[in-house]
Amino acid sequence: WTEGGGRELIDEVLKPFGAVALACGNTGAQMGGWFRKEVKTPADFNELKMRIGGLSGRILEKLGGVPVATPAAEIKPSLESGALDAAQWAGPHDDERLGLQKIAPAYYFPGWQQGSNALHILINQAKWGELPANYQAILTAAASLAGTSMQAKYDARNPDALKKLVVDGAKLKPFGGEIMDAANAAANAVYAEISASDPQFAKILSAYMAFRNDEYLWFQVGEVAYDNYLVRARARG
Repeated sequence: WTEGGGRELIDEVLKPFGAVALACGNTGAQMGGWFRKEVKTPADFNELKMRIGGLSGRILEKLGGVPVATPAAEIKPSLESGALDAAQWAGPHDDERLGLQKIAPAYYFPGWQQGSNALHILINQAKWGELPANYQAILTAAASLAGTSMQAKYDARNPDALKKLVVDGAKLKPFGGEIMDAANAAANAVYAEISASDPQFAKILSAYMAFRNDEYLWFQVGEVAYDNYLVRARARG
């Protein structure tokens, strides 16, 4: 957002609405959802009724599933009644409050639908422009600090919540490679469809993918390689 041109792109999107945005939070990677039954292949998503929204819902449709808009308070009773077969909410810290592990115990990862979740504060563009530069800098720094703090809190609280969920009956299950590949292909198909009719979306997608691909060149020999080694070493004891 700060180094890859993301802020400028989102301000371009918001300009017609008279607003500017400051990134102010992130949940980090999310889980793949709670399922009443195991999903082992992409075919298991066929006609699966799942609480999921936005672009993720369109991607689920590509997989043959049925996205269902469901408020948080209605997720548990909808799973109990069979109105839902699965539900995606967030990560362990937030999911623990819903108490879904007794009804839909298969808790899948990783969340193919949401590798992170960036939050923004929207500010009236005219009022923002009236602020002195030092006030703009203060607000920008405060939003950045809020974002760092939120990410840190999720990173610190998710492990404990995950352990509690497992003790209480959650069954951690990884999505297989076949499912992840199918979800990735479905996502790219949805992006292509939107890009064909929305030049602004296409512009943002192109910039995002180019920046991400370059970042992965470093991550695969830096953080990811180091963290993967430590995870394997921990598993070996």
